Amino acid sequence: QVQLVESGGGLVQAGDSLSLSCAVSGSSLGDYAVGWFRQTPGKEREFVSSITWSRGSTYYADSVKGRSTISRDNSKHIVYLQIDSLEAEDTAVYFCAARPWRLAQITDPRVYSYWGQGTQVTVSS
Repeated sequence: QVQLVESGGGLVQAGDSLSLSCAVSGSSLGDYAVGWFRQTPGKEREFVSSITWSRGSTYYADSVKGRSTISRDNSKHIVYLQIDSLEAEDTAVYFCAARPWRLAQITDPRVYSYWGQGTQVTVSS
């Protein structure tokens, strides 16, 4: 079992930066990768970024590549997602989730077994 709790969402201005945190707890965390997804009403959950717990291998969606950084603190069991140069299109509920790291479908939400409750990010233009 893995538990995830997001924090750090809120209302920000376009062009600002935002850092989200995902506190992860549970057993055998090294067997998992943690991903960030986002969702807006009426749309499917969209992959944003992913990092493996043990090696720190990262992957980004094209929509945030170059202006986003995912990282992890192994001692605190926290995964961070920073997004710079925020745009109105970044407005969404952001979720972190865990999947067995061996599964290669990094962007597919169906392979993620555990999910947090989500945190709202609203970008005002």
